Amino acid sequence: MSNPRYLTKSRFKLAVECPTKLYYTGKPERYANNQADDAFLAALADGGFQVGELAKLMFPGGIEVSATGNAQALAQTAELLRQDRVTLFEAAIAHGPFLVRVDILRKNGDTVDLIEVKAKSFSSRNPHAFRAKRGGLNSGMLPYLQDVAFQRRVLELAFPGCHIRSHLMLADTEQRSSVAGLNQRFKIRRRAGDRPGVEVAKGTDAGSIGAPLLTQTCVDAYVDQILSGPLKAPGFEGPFDEVIHDWAKHYQADHRIAPAIGAQCGRCEFRAPANSTLLSGFHTCWGEVLGCDRVAIDAGTVLDLWNFRRKQELIDLGVRRLSDVHEEDIGATSSELDEVGDLGGEGLTPRQRQWMQVSGQWPGGGAFYLDRELVRREMAGWSWPLHFIDFETARVAIPFFAGQRPYGNIAFQFSHHRMERDGSVAHVGEFLSLEPGLCPNLAFVRALQASLGSEGTVFMWSPHENTTLRDLLRELEDSEPPPPDRDALCTFLRELITVKENGQIVHQGRRAMVDLCVLARRAFFHPATRGSSSIKKVLPVVMAASPFLRERYSPPIYGTPGGIPSRNFTDWSWWRPGPDGQPASPYDLLPPVFNDLPAEVLAALEVDEDQELAESGSATTAWARMQFEDSPALEREQLRQALLRYCELDTLAMV
Repeated sequence: MSNPRYLTKSRFKLAVECPTKLYYTGKPERYANNQADDAFLAALADGGFQVGELAKLMFPGGIEVSATGNAQALAQTAELLRQDRVTLFEAAIAHGPFLVRVDILRKNGDTVDLIEVKAKSFSSRNPHAFRAKRGGLNSGMLPYLQDVAFQRRVLELAFPGCHIRSHLMLADTEQRSSVAGLNQRFKIRRRAGDRPGVEVAKGTDAGSIGAPLLTQTCVDAYVDQILSGPLKAPGFEGPFDEVIHDWAKHYQADHRIAPAIGAQCGRCEFRAPANSTLLSGFHTCWGEVLGCDRVAIDAGTVLDLWNFRRKQELIDLGVRRLSDVHEEDIGATSSELDEVGDLGGEGLTPRQRQWMQVSGQWPGGGAFYLDRELVRREMAGWSWPLHFIDFETARVAIPFFAGQRPYGNIAFQFSHHRMERDGSVAHVGEFLSLEPGLCPNLAFVRALQASLGSEGTVFMWSPHENTTLRDLLRELEDSEPPPPDRDALCTFLRELITVKENGQIVHQGRRAMVDLCVLARRAFFHPATRGSSSIKKVLPVVMAASPFLRERYSPPIYGTPGGIPSRNFTDWSWWRPGPDGQPASPYDLLPPVFNDLPAEVLAALEVDEDQELAESGSATTAWARMQFEDSPALEREQLRQALLRYCELDTLAMV
């Protein structure tokens, strides 16, 4: 007899995103799934496995339901629940077509506490952590609350005579670690089939983890609201119980639910590249609704519109292809027309960029648009030498050192190029710390201060560097005991940062960093970037558009005596023709950071410039691997060299 196809909490979560995904999931031999390619990396980026193990230590005497198969886990759970009082980890509870594995389940007579543990950060002092100021549930917390609601409903069905109480246990950013090296007690390891697991260091118990970093909150009021109100998902809206039973029926029968295409499709993980041997669920859905083939879909849909916030509205109106969009469809809102403080509102607005992307037309014609006068006006305010910096950072749920909060910013790498008034360029500084368990922040700031000196305009690409320096400044200001050079370091950081409150600048340092991404967004448009101002999209098209860059970087002058000094390249040529005669992206000329991962996984690790914090980027993931994997010395050195090259290219790209 085949195993029943239960609607589990992970399947429920998938259906809330898009019910049609229930048909595509669990079929790796047929459908591409970009989120299932490397579960180990996902565990590194998410931190949920480690947080889960930390939570268990807060309940001494708890019993792990260790059986892996559903039938065995259900039987083991049922046997353990015969006790009047018991705490279980990963308890398996089923009723009809539903099955949940509860992170922590505490039974005391006929009262059962359901505790869902998440690596999600929250502030226990924030009165609007779960309910927004206007009364609705906080959108950022809604998926977690819906997860708990589904579990509670299954427990209520399975134990009708019990009182079920529901809780979320989250990483509390108001708490600080009271012990050093806590993170290193929970190392993620690869298991059979590339499944991630956590190895807890010997001697780790409730007494060794220090003050609690996870806060348990009763969420019954919010769950009551979800269970009593309509459950909404693309193409579905109805009573909670009716909807989940409908989903379970389709999933059990392996019947595909008709797609309801929308803005959510832009995040679909079941999307395969054109040359893939696997089916693309995304193209199947859109092809069915639009009545067209893949070529027509790949020619452009409203999902491809850069930074457009009304995609769902246009899709509902029947405007799906990019070629069907009219100028009046784009419209404009006050928040989109001007970016307060960004070049004083000069240059292209988001709406203008979006219409250029749709129409393929811009003032002056030609292959691209460049507002030379705006660029010249901005350049007139710069002072020499020019400094170009790029940071790589990580935020982890469980702190590395005493005094650090959950998800504190860890700055582990920077690169620094400098340009002199005569146009000469050199890679003059870099920093990289991969030492397991070591917080590099103080050494990072000191190295950056030594590299930048006290004069010249400093450039970043996106606000990430500004956010990082603000975090490091707060950390220094709160440090106890303070380092002997704290005052000098704080002064240095304050000179570089800009602080905004409610869209208004309230602090701007003497050398406040200039965001070149904003200048690119306001003054430059090339159709090949599809509206994006990501440096990885802008660099290749600038290389293709500039005869000067072709002439300068075709010879192997980078890292050559008498050429451009480099710390990580020797006799390197950056302008190399690709198969179509256009220059290959310089990023494609570098060896991969990870030799053991497929290309689609690497692509999933990259982030767009609109995401301020690259928590899941390649560099961050590489840093996490160095913290938790016991790699041979040669592999560690290869990864270190790859990180240095990539970060150096980021600042050369800014040059």
